[in-house]
Amino acid sequence: MTRLTLYTVLLATFVGLIAYLDTIKDQFYIFDPNTLQKIAQDNIARYDGNDTQALIDGLVADLHAQYPSNINVKQEWVFNNAGGAMGAMYIIHASITEYVILFGTPVGTEGHTGRFFADDYFIILEGEQWAFAPGQLKKEVSVVFVLGQRANGGVERTCIK
Repeated sequence: MTRLTLYTVLLATFVGLIAYLDTIKDQFYIFDPNTLQKIAQDNIARYDGNDTQALIDGLVADLHAQYPSNINVKQEWVFNNAGGAMGAMYIIHASITEYVILFGTPVGTEGHTGRFFADDYFIILEGEQWAFAPGQLKKEVSVVFVLGQRANGGVERTCIK
């Protein structure tokens, strides 16, 4: 067997494995988007935009109560510059199939979303986000309370106000 044949077989096996894993990835998800939305809405209503730190503390406590072994309760904020949009983020959960973060900035930012290998669900806690995809002539406006979604593989230009 030549090296080229061996490499071709290995590559085909690897591609086949990745394709198979993509078909069963749903069984590895921990979080339910509707539950996340309810937790966010309850906390937004409870704190009514007056105390962002209390809102964050409430969100994390409620997430920890719902998903006790999967939530990072230690708030460690780091700067994140993704697609030119710079803000701070707190990683609440991260795994190979999904993540839950708080991301934001009190001064606004803009850039692009990048391409996600999974569906991206987001909930605006304060302010709003404007976005558009290539070829789209009107902006999408995401506001508090609404569960937004970016489909797997999609990319948008975004502005956080």
